[in-house]
Amino acid sequence: MSIDADNLPYLTAEEVRRQLSADRARELIEGALLSGFSPAEDPARVHVPAGAGHLLLMPSSLGSSVGVKIASVTPGNAARGLPRIQAVYLLLDADTLTPKALLDGSVLTALRTPATTAVACDRLAGPEAHRLVVFGSGPQAVEHTVALSRIRDLSDIRIIGRTPERTQPVLKELADRDITALTGQVEDVAEADIIVCATSAAEPLFDPELVRDGACVAAIGSHEPDRRELPGELLERALVVVEERSTAFREAGDVILAAQEGHIAESSPNLHELGALVRGEAARAEDRPNVFKGTGMSWQDLAVVAGLEV
Repeated sequence: MSIDADNLPYLTAEEVRRQLSADRARELIEGALLSGFSPAEDPARVHVPAGAGHLLLMPSSLGSSVGVKIASVTPGNAARGLPRIQAVYLLLDADTLTPKALLDGSVLTALRTPATTAVACDRLAGPEAHRLVVFGSGPQAVEHTVALSRIRDLSDIRIIGRTPERTQPVLKELADRDITALTGQVEDVAEADIIVCATSAAEPLFDPELVRDGACVAAIGSHEPDRRELPGELLERALVVVEERSTAFREAGDVILAAQEGHIAESSPNLHELGALVRGEAARAEDRPNVFKGTGMSWQDLAVVAGLEV
């Protein structure tokens, strides 16, 4: 039987956002982890060189649905005024593998990445946390600020971009979404309750000694093994949570490089998985920092898609 492409529903970014709030996306991610699903069952992300960049293929199977995100990464697109990362998502029925819908894939990334971070930070940040510092000036900086404002009463938000020119549009977009933020500086990390790193940095963004005990740090800017946002000394000192161990040691430069330097290992007692944190098998520390390192996994897209009406 051929696919009737003319009748295959397509959900635009606007439609996905209409159906899914930051709160709902967080609930769906949390629900998947509480359902008994193990992220270790998720297929590994596949990298395929293509054209002037590469493709990321991210398949997953969760409950009664199967899906795959195809994302393109083109470093030269910025000079063309185009997004560096673009994506489309195909949802299929698990029993027949018949396509059910196509979706804008970029909006899924914008929703599920901060939703996953919020699930972690809700358990790793102190209940009275109110000072947020965000490194980055892209969509994830905006969406993480929004998502974290839903789990804590944030009264002091600082955004740190490479230049003031890159930071101002972030401040304006947040203001348009009724969130007040100011331009920050690296020294603000010392007073922060929550620090989010959402950059494409290749080297650590701040001195590990700036992070105080009990603070929560989330690094989500890269899934490349040779790039990092956090210093290895911070991971050695902190309670560390990753989505899944083997994925982290395969894709997360923050973890891989720290391991190469001898700061952490797969068997380290301070290393935990997100599922264990959600189930209460691991808990935040008050006598040291708490770090969440996320790379993004295929199951997160599908968990969020499962909450859509298609």
